[in-house]
Amino acid sequence: MKKIKGVFFDLGGTLRILHKDVPEYRAAARRRMAELAGAEDVDAFIDMVEERYQPYRDWALSENRESGDFELWARWLLPEMDRERTAAVCHELTYQYRQIKGRRHVVPGGLQVIRGLYERGCRLGIISNLIGENEIPDWLREDGLAQYFDAVVLSSVCHIRKPDPKIYQMGCEELGLEPGECASVADNLDRDITGARAAGIGANILFISPEKLAKKTITDENRPDYIVHQFPEILDLPILQ
Repeated sequence: MKKIKGVFFDLGGTLRILHKDVPEYRAAARRRMAELAGAEDVDAFIDMVEERYQPYRDWALSENRESGDFELWARWLLPEMDRERTAAVCHELTYQYRQIKGRRHVVPGGLQVIRGLYERGCRLGIISNLIGENEIPDWLREDGLAQYFDAVVLSSVCHIRKPDPKIYQMGCEELGLEPGECASVADNLDRDITGARAAGIGANILFISPEKLAKKTITDENRPDYIVHQFPEILDLPILQ
């Protein structure tokens, strides 16, 4: 195995954890979505969007593709809205749509791992499937984390979803490294590990609780090289010393 010089992080369920127990926060996001769309009945509007999102989700998963904000709303979720208005509000609509699920925070130990790897000279990147073009760049800048990452590859921007190996190849090109020189940290066996292995990523690290791991099936296609149950354990892996 080549020396690991770069590390990619998945976001949802890995570097960022969703906290659903924030009812007022979620309610405010619902109201703001309806306001942006000019809808008077908040609940009916959200129900409509959720119903329309499922065919989009099915398409995205089956094709390993992702729409940008404008296409998401103009084609899939609010095709009846004036396109100029859609262009003006699509970024915030997507952001608020994600917030109705809950508030996201860095995983416990996440900052310790990011800074620790950075101080060791590792080049860091993010490769994530998610809707929304602006949320992650804004979050990295606002939390003072942008300085640590040399590559941020989002499916909503490049329009390719994991497990398509092309999204990993894009990340490696941004880091200026070969896939075999990079490690991937993620929580999903079938989406993250499978795609990274297909792309030739040098080491695959699965971050998962023992309880969740007990329910998973590991195959030759999704087999991780390392499994960690607590995020700071990443710093102790021999490939990252």
